[in-house]
Amino acid sequence: MGDQRVYNFAAGPSMLPLPALERAGREITNFQGSGMSVMEMSHRSKVFLDIFQSTRDKLRRLMKVPEGYQILFLQTGASGQFSMVPLNLIGKTGRADYAVTGNFSALACKEARKYGDIHVAADSGDRDYRYIPAQEDLELDPQASYFYYCANNTIYGTEWSYVPETGDVPLVCDMSSDILSMPVDVSRYGLIYAGAQKNMAPAGLTVVILREELAGHELPFTPLMMNYQTMIDKDSMYNTPPCWCVYMLGLVLDWVEENGGLAGMKRLRDLRSGMLYDTLDSSRLFQCHAEKGSRSGMNVTFRTGDEALDAEFVQAAAAAGFVNLKGHRKTGGMRASIYNAMPVEGVEKLCGFIKSFEQNH
Repeated sequence: MGDQRVYNFAAGPSMLPLPALERAGREITNFQGSGMSVMEMSHRSKVFLDIFQSTRDKLRRLMKVPEGYQILFLQTGASGQFSMVPLNLIGKTGRADYAVTGNFSALACKEARKYGDIHVAADSGDRDYRYIPAQEDLELDPQASYFYYCANNTIYGTEWSYVPETGDVPLVCDMSSDILSMPVDVSRYGLIYAGAQKNMAPAGLTVVILREELAGHELPFTPLMMNYQTMIDKDSMYNTPPCWCVYMLGLVLDWVEENGGLAGMKRLRDLRSGMLYDTLDSSRLFQCHAEKGSRSGMNVTFRTGDEALDAEFVQAAAAAGFVNLKGHRKTGGMRASIYNAMPVEGVEKLCGFIKSFEQNH
């Protein structure tokens, strides 16, 4: 491809907004007259503390995070939360509900069993994770310490279209792959977390939004660095935070604000996903993995039904500038991840390529 940028449909790490990358490039050796890169400065310096606080303020403003919630910038990766959540939250009753709707919620559920009595409130594995269970199909335990679900399933291409009603049981949600793509009522959640490398920043940062009253009840053997209260008390800086990732998140949040905030991101996601699903649904060659009504606005999974033809499509697409379309090994086929930074024109051109490929086969 030479110097030309491609349309990167990777599930994560994924595309970042070009204006954010260009600004980072301009500032990489000398951040705003400091004489050094953000990657070189002390996390205790005033310059970086201003970056840190500004980024957190932007996220609070964009997501309308209410008072009484802490925003933490951690390093565990989203998978680290599979342990941190039960270690910190299950102690109230020793029980928790999990909705298993894909690979990552299944892994989270398996990990949580080490720390308490886990009840599977729903499991869509009976149809190869092609659907999201309806509210009336959730088997809820009123004594659960929390209810856990993963909002968007990157591997299977499904997404919850509603927020589960769980009564007085706090909601815990892995929003790694659809955070910042639409407005969210944070007040309905006890805890939200997200790995940054899909819609927020480079890999290495995990964002946790936590209702304060849920912290401080960790299991007695909780490691120091996995204790939410430790991170609240030390303002996410018990150890050195992922400074560059926090800085990049701030630049991405600026871009989101400049492009209509979360309402603007929702309009763009609906436009991109609607266009792509319409193309696939009208195709005689391609079929979607996810059932209608459960389809993701972020990760579109599809296939021809012929592995050799799928491989030919992926190879031809890459040659045409549409890269990282190969599906996850668990599902095969193709996957187009269309996060916030994917330009609408990228999806328009991919749709054109899909139609052209079909005409030639």
